[in-house]
Amino acid sequence: MSTPYKLYGIPASLYTAKARSYLRKQKIDFVEYAVSDPHYQKNIIPQLGRMIMPVLEAPNGKIIQDSADIIRYLENVHASLSPSLPKTPVLQAVAHLFELYGGEGLLRPAMHYRWSFDDVNLHYLHSEFSSLAPPGTDDASYQQIFDFGSGLMRKAAHSFGVNENSASLIESSYREFLDLFSAHLRQHPYLIGAKPTLGDYALMAPLYAHLYRDPKPGQLMRQHAPLVARWVERMNAPENNWADHCADQAEFEVDNELPETLNALMHYIAVDFLPEMSAHIQFANNWLAERPDLKSGSNGCDKPSQRFIGNAEFAWRGIKLRTAVLPYRFYLLQNLQDHFDSAPTTDKALIQNAFKACGLADLLTLRVTRRVERHNHLEVWGNPLH
Repeated sequence: MSTPYKLYGIPASLYTAKARSYLRKQKIDFVEYAVSDPHYQKNIIPQLGRMIMPVLEAPNGKIIQDSADIIRYLENVHASLSPSLPKTPVLQAVAHLFELYGGEGLLRPAMHYRWSFDDVNLHYLHSEFSSLAPPGTDDASYQQIFDFGSGLMRKAAHSFGVNENSASLIESSYREFLDLFSAHLRQHPYLIGAKPTLGDYALMAPLYAHLYRDPKPGQLMRQHAPLVARWVERMNAPENNWADHCADQAEFEVDNELPETLNALMHYIAVDFLPEMSAHIQFANNWLAERPDLKSGSNGCDKPSQRFIGNAEFAWRGIKLRTAVLPYRFYLLQNLQDHFDSAPTTDKALIQNAFKACGLADLLTLRVTRRVERHNHLEVWGNPLH
C-alpha cells in the first residue's frame, strides 16, 4: 500500500481549497492536517521560513508550497493524471487567465464577505480558526490566537480594497459574477467543458473556502446562485457527476468561437480586474527602476518573507481604490504570457483575437521588467528582461 501525500492547511484557507479540490478530483491519496500539527510546526516551518499554507508533503519527504506549484509538481511526477489544461491553445490561455483571476481577482469579495459581517459570521469564524491552535489550547489562549490571526486578516482585507466606500460596489460586482457564472453553468458542468481545469481549481479557492462556507456569503450563493453552489459541490467530489448535464454535450474544444457565456465572463474580468493588474504592473516597473542594483534571487524588501512591495491606486467601477501590489500575481500572469509567447503564429493570433474581443488583449502584453521566480518557497525577482 502506497504512502499518502500530506496536505497542510485549514478548512477556512482560501488557497488550500484549490489544492484540496485538485487532489480529490485527481483521486490522489492524501491525508489533511492542520498547520497546528506538531510535524508542520517543528519540521516544515523551518524549511519555509514562514507560516503559510497550503503545503504538500510528498511520500518521499519533498515539500511543495503554493497551490499552483503543487498542481504543477503533481502533474510532472504522475503522468497518468488528467491534465489540468484543456487541449487547444486558446482554451489553455483561458484556463491560465482564470487561474490568475480565480486566485487573485476574487480576493476582494472573498475578504469582504468574510470580515465585514461580524453579526453573522463571527461565531462561525471563531470556531473555524480553532485549527490554528494546537489541540487542548485553553479558551483564553485560543482567544488571543484568534484575535491576532483575525486582526491580520482584517488588515489584509483592507489592503485588497475592502472599505466602507467600496463595500456596495464589491457586492454588486460579485453578484454580477455569480449571474454570469450561473449562466455558463446552465450549459457546462465546469468552466471549460466536461472536466475541471486550472481555472476551476483556482475559482474554488475563494468560492469554496470563503464564499460557500462562511454564513453570510454562503446563504447568498445558495439563494442567488444555486448553480454555482452545485458546481462547488461537484468540485469537491472525486466522482464524475452528470446529474445536471448531459455528458455527450458538455465538451467544447473550439478555438476561434468561444461560448458566449465564457466570453461574458472574460469581459467581466476585463472590467473588474484588468485596471488593477495594469496599475500593479506599472507600480512594479517604477519600483524596479528605482532599484537598478536589486540582486536576482531577492524580493527587494526588508524581510525575505514579505509578499507585497507597496500600494497602487487605480479607478475601479467609478471610485478610486488603493491595493497592495503582490509579485505573486505576476508569477501567475507569467504562465499566461509564457503560453502566449511560445504559441505558433497561427495559434497566437487566435489567442490574441479571443482576448481582444473581451477587452483583455493588454493582459497578454503588459509585462513586469523582471520575472518573478520562486526559490526556497519564496517569491523573488529574477534577472532583468531584455
